[in-house]
Amino acid sequence: MRSIQERNPVPIALVGLVIVIALGLVAYRADDLPVLGGGTTYTAHFSEAAGLTTGSEVRVAGVKVGKVTDVELDRTRVRVSFRVKDTWIGDSSGAAIAIKTLLGDKYLAISPLGAAAQNPDLTIPLNRTRAPYDVTQAFQDLGATVGRLDTVKIAQSLEAIATTFKDTSPEVRHALDGLSALSRTISSRDDRLKRLLLGSDRLTGTIADQNDQFETLLKDGNLLLEELNLRRQAIHRLLTATRALARELIGFVDDTWIRLEPTLNALDRVTTVLEKNQKHLDKALSVVGPYYRLVGNTLGNGRWTDAYLCGLTPNEYLEPGSYPENGCMPPKVGGRS
Repeated sequence: MRSIQERNPVPIALVGLVIVIALGLVAYRADDLPVLGGGTTYTAHFSEAAGLTTGSEVRVAGVKVGKVTDVELDRTRVRVSFRVKDTWIGDSSGAAIAIKTLLGDKYLAISPLGAAAQNPDLTIPLNRTRAPYDVTQAFQDLGATVGRLDTVKIAQSLEAIATTFKDTSPEVRHALDGLSALSRTISSRDDRLKRLLLGSDRLTGTIADQNDQFETLLKDGNLLLEELNLRRQAIHRLLTATRALARELIGFVDDTWIRLEPTLNALDRVTTVLEKNQKHLDKALSVVGPYYRLVGNTLGNGRWTDAYLCGLTPNEYLEPGSYPENGCMPPKVGGRS
C-alpha cells in the first residue's frame, strides 16, 4: 500500500472537497435532520400570508418553540408549514399571524387547545386561523392608488355633471355646485396630496430600512427592564431580610427583658449611690493618691523595704553633734542616702 505522499494529490483534494461540502450542507440543514433537528411539522391554511416568511418565529404564549419552514400558495389560500419541538398542539388549536415589532415583522402565534393531539397530516383549517390587518401595507396601497388617479379628469367629469343638472331643482344645483367646488379643491391640492403620500411612502421605507436598529433598541430596552426587575427583586429580598431581623431582635429583647430588668434596676441604684457620694469619692481618691505614691516609693527598690528609725536612743546618751539637727526628719527627702 502506497503512502499519501506517493499518491496523486488531485483525487485526494477532490474527495476532501466533496467531504467538506457535504459536512457544510449537513451543518446548514441540521434543523431538518430527523435526529439532530427533531420536532414535529404541522400545516395551516390562511387567507393571506400577511408578511409571514420562511424562518419566522413560532410562539406559544409568547415563548419561541419553533419556526416557519415554508409559505406557499394553495389555490386561493396560503399554506404555512411550521415545525415545533417539545410542544403540545391540540386538535382545536388556533394559529394567528401576529405583529412582532412596530415595523411590521410577523410571527406565528399558536393557541394549544383541544383534548387530543393534532394530527400532523391534517391541515389546520381557515376557521381556526387568523391573519392581521397590515396598516403599513394599506397606506402604501392607498398612496399608489391615489397616485394613479387623474384628478384633472375627475374635476372635468364633476363639472360636466354640474352643467348637466344646472336646470334641476335648487337643492340639486346647490349639491352639484358643492360637488364641483370639492372637485376644484381636490384638483388644486393634487400636488400637495402627492407630496404628502410620497413623503409617507419614504417614511415607511426609511422605517423599514432601520428595522434592525429599532429591533436592537427594543431588545436593549427589554434587557434594561429585566435588569431593573432583578434589582427590584434584590431590594425586595433585602427588605424582607431586614424585617425578619427586626422581628428576631424584638423577640430577643422580649425573651431577655425579664433577666435584664433586675440587673438594669440594680445598676441604676448603684449609679444613684455613686452620684450622691461623688464628693466623698473625690476626697478619698485625692487622699489615696499620695499614700499609694509613698508606698510605691517604699517598695520600689526591689525585694526589701526602705525604713528610717529615729528617736530610739535619747540624745543625752549620744555624743554631741551625732544626733540629727532637724529632729527625726530623714537627712534626705525620700529615704537614706
